[in-house]
Amino acid sequence: MRRATYKVLGFCCLAVGAVGAVLPVLPSTIFFILAAACFARSSPKLEARMLSHPTIGPPIKAWRDHGVIPVRAKIFALAGMTAGFILFFWLTSPPVWLLGVVGLVIAACAGFVASRPSSINAGE
Repeated sequence: MRRATYKVLGFCCLAVGAVGAVLPVLPSTIFFILAAACFARSSPKLEARMLSHPTIGPPIKAWRDHGVIPVRAKIFALAGMTAGFILFFWLTSPPVWLLGVVGLVIAACAGFVASRPSSINAGE
């Protein structure tokens, strides 16, 4: 049952990642990383196929091996977080305390993304 659940989650993440590859507002790499993690627990063959794919394999390996987030991905992620916060503020007019909580959570996520190395050689 557990393997089947991971496999279904893997295919769902793979589908969302594929949609994100063509829609500029939806990230794709994070869903491919999640799909590979699910397939690692359910189907090593599917995981191996993802890792050997010429387009999506290298970013997954870079994340797994070195925690790398490429500069372009960082820019998109940080821009998306900023846009999301602005839309949240503009569309909901939240109370100050909620604006602060959401701002802190987004700032923590942005700090994490920004602190990751941008290339495998960044630490050398």
